[in-house]
Amino acid sequence: MTEAAARHLKLQDAPAGAPTAPPHPSDPRLWCVIIPVLFALLAGLRLTTPASPYFDEVHYLPAARELLLFWEGSGGAYLNREHPLLGKELIALGMALFGDNPLGWRIMSLIAGTVAVAASMRALWRASHDRFAVIAFGVLLATGFHLFVHARIAMLDIFMAAFLALAAWQFAAAMREPERGRLRLALTGVFIGCALASKWNAVPLAMAFGLTFFAARLSAGRRRLFTSKRGIPVPGVSLIEAFAWLGAVPLAVYALTFAPGYWLGTQFHASPLAENGMIGLHAEMLDLQQQVLAPHAYQSTWPQWVLNTRGIWYLYEYVDGAQRGVLLIGNPLTMLLGLPALVWCLVMGLYRNDWARLAAATGYCVSLGLWLIAPKPVQFYYHYLMPSVFLLAALALALSDLKVSGRDRWAYTVLAGSAGMFALFYKILTAAPLAGPMSFADWTWIAGWR
Repeated sequence: MTEAAARHLKLQDAPAGAPTAPPHPSDPRLWCVIIPVLFALLAGLRLTTPASPYFDEVHYLPAARELLLFWEGSGGAYLNREHPLLGKELIALGMALFGDNPLGWRIMSLIAGTVAVAASMRALWRASHDRFAVIAFGVLLATGFHLFVHARIAMLDIFMAAFLALAAWQFAAAMREPERGRLRLALTGVFIGCALASKWNAVPLAMAFGLTFFAARLSAGRRRLFTSKRGIPVPGVSLIEAFAWLGAVPLAVYALTFAPGYWLGTQFHASPLAENGMIGLHAEMLDLQQQVLAPHAYQSTWPQWVLNTRGIWYLYEYVDGAQRGVLLIGNPLTMLLGLPALVWCLVMGLYRNDWARLAAATGYCVSLGLWLIAPKPVQFYYHYLMPSVFLLAALALALSDLKVSGRDRWAYTVLAGSAGMFALFYKILTAAPLAGPMSFADWTWIAGWR
């Protein structure tokens, strides 16, 4: 029996004129543990394969090694200056704990990916209180390819995603629990700062938290807009205080993550941070981000990301005794089904005044919109990581609407299809041994995936 049918029967059984209590779905807390743990187990298989650095690990591992030298008191050079430090500090922490080896390089990415799945599920629960949507979201994220591939490689994107998910969880919880809103907003600010300190791609979403608070308070029609503590989204917190938690705290946390940079230099050159200060260093970082790179075989554009027509082979070579590959594409089923789901969530969000559905649709537009205006001449499909998370949130909410309408079979078919696609591509998501050099053809269904 569907949830909608059950509610209908309850209404029929109730005495005429009797008030009916609104449904209170139970918190899927256990599922928010089970699904991330399964994700970690599947992503952890062959985590140390290949045994040598691959793809962009060649940029971040040397920078992390220099941070290790600094922690050991042996100096250390400031490498990979175009990106903030926190992601590389976390990679270095893994290496400090488990050694300068494949496990040490990638263990923190695996932890961050697992946290990203769990925190994203908790964020959707706090935003929607839709049990089925939360569980569906976990399944879709875990089988959606993007988080999975990045949880297995020492790159910065997964840390940014994990901290943004934690920030979204705390922000949504602040709106649900005003009595603890101040603490939740403070944690939101800390996690926003950590996301920014992992990768600058977080900037538009980092700004969205404060703008959402402002828009909600403005819609409440308070006469003293900046000082009133009444009204949504978090009663008891004024707009001025919210600015401190969501604006000043992130910037302070971001700045603190650069502390090791004051001592990172070389034998012959002072630290660029100590020499030029934060403003000078960030001017250099911006120049490095905007430099014109040579055309790359795997570069792509945002329409190709949206349609999932251009992938990246992070690895495809004979390594560790076998032909192996790691392909970054989106799940071929859910990346396309998510597009009409985004439209559905936008329309229904406006119609129902549903903040969860509006957040999924606008979050996608904000995170993708960065790449429509970013002065970065060469772009890659991994920039679609955060838009894909919002897309899958929209799909999960749309599947829940299908289920409530009595179309359970369709909703469960999509989830089964997503898991089926994941199983089909699992070998080239985890660098499993392949039959031979031409094995890539088994998965490259379109030219853009070659």
